[in-house]
Amino acid sequence: MTSRFDSFVVFAEMRTGSNFLEANLNAFAGTKCHGEAFNPHFIGYPNSTNIMGVDQATRDAEPTALLRAIRYDPAAMGGFRYFHDHDPRILDTVLDDPKVAKIILTRNPVESYVSWKIAQATGQWKLTDMKAHRTAKAEFVLDEFEAHLEALQAFQLLLMNRLQTSGQTAFYIAYEDLQSVEVMNGIATYLGVPEMLEELDNNLKKQNPSPLHEKVSNYAQMEQALARMDRFDLSRTPNFEPRRGPNVPGYVTGVKAPLLFMPIAGGPQQEVRRWLAALDGEKQNALGANMTQEELRQWKRKHEGHRSFTVLRHPILRAHEVFCHRIMNSDKGSYLQLRRTLVRRYKLPLPEEGHEGSIDASTHRAAFIAFLKFLKGNLAGQTAVRVDSAWCTQAEAIQGFGEFTLPDIILREDALPRDLSTLAATLGYSDAQRIEPAGLHGNHMLEDIYDDEIEALGADVYQRDYMMFGFGRWR
Repeated sequence: MTSRFDSFVVFAEMRTGSNFLEANLNAFAGTKCHGEAFNPHFIGYPNSTNIMGVDQATRDAEPTALLRAIRYDPAAMGGFRYFHDHDPRILDTVLDDPKVAKIILTRNPVESYVSWKIAQATGQWKLTDMKAHRTAKAEFVLDEFEAHLEALQAFQLLLMNRLQTSGQTAFYIAYEDLQSVEVMNGIATYLGVPEMLEELDNNLKKQNPSPLHEKVSNYAQMEQALARMDRFDLSRTPNFEPRRGPNVPGYVTGVKAPLLFMPIAGGPQQEVRRWLAALDGEKQNALGANMTQEELRQWKRKHEGHRSFTVLRHPILRAHEVFCHRIMNSDKGSYLQLRRTLVRRYKLPLPEEGHEGSIDASTHRAAFIAFLKFLKGNLAGQTAVRVDSAWCTQAEAIQGFGEFTLPDIILREDALPRDLSTLAATLGYSDAQRIEPAGLHGNHMLEDIYDDEIEALGADVYQRDYMMFGFGRWR
């Protein structure tokens, strides 16, 4: 047995040929595959009661007990098949351990879907002799196929990302390669098993070798539905932004009110904080803030029924606010070093430091348009400047929240007076004062310079936010 790996896992899905792959892995004296060891509905195989002396009840209570039994089998290198819906508690352990060899089996998702539908209709999930073959035609259901495809793709992306970030590699095998004894022997070489097969184990037979048009009852409808599907995801908005963390220290809790505010930089933060403190007749410094993750967990436990929320600002207004506050401005609160870099390297037509108040609306507009063009390249990873939290997409900010906890309400700035009053009333604050209008920076407001060109450019820069949150024109 090699010292490189001490066990293996076959990542696969139903109807991808994993039974056939397992049969051939078990043809090697040096390997033993134990079926779907972590299938939540059975252990190993539908009629099995235990694996290596570990029964299903023990496995369900302590999945690592079964993993240890499989890994430390003195007779052979142990392994198992794992599908996307198997026990998730074992997945991190397996993925993070470089001593567990990863074999990834894939199949055309349309083929696997049709095979699954036929197996459902016939009740036949394995075939050892054509005399026992049962036949049926599959009915293609678009919604069902899309769910099938989404689950497969999400799991494959997870596997790829985890292997990439941990510096591991896997042995990839396609359904069509299963009939190659050379490929099967390649798996043995990858695992470090010296034995080679002269021929494949052919006890299991391909159940439905016919072409798709013979296996699908509504084949024409399937062709039409698949033609409309964006197979290459052409409409996807590319995202090159760096991932953001949850930023828990920036979250704010009510003094007594069971409310958690999760601010997005560049949005109406101070106004919301003042409103939140005023619910209990306090000032902002009485609010909870600068918490660790554990402190926030404790707050959540103590405030049963708490509500959490964040506030979206229109992307163009948000970009203009950060432009005025951080870039155009050269006084307190500005990103002065970045301002100088933008002028020197990216040719932003900004006034001399200290003379911001002397420019007219036309000059202000030209500088803001140049800033939006810079943001487009910055968010696409085309500049050497960091993507600041003040102008990252709000979609990325909320995705970062999700690493710890997601807000259960997402509000919009233009509807805050109504929506915050409604939220406060649900918690017993029926006479809550209305939130103040946001105080914006700059000598020229967005309405002074806004036109179709700014709208089109802003929508292009922040197309991810427009798509995700359905933003329309600012005015």
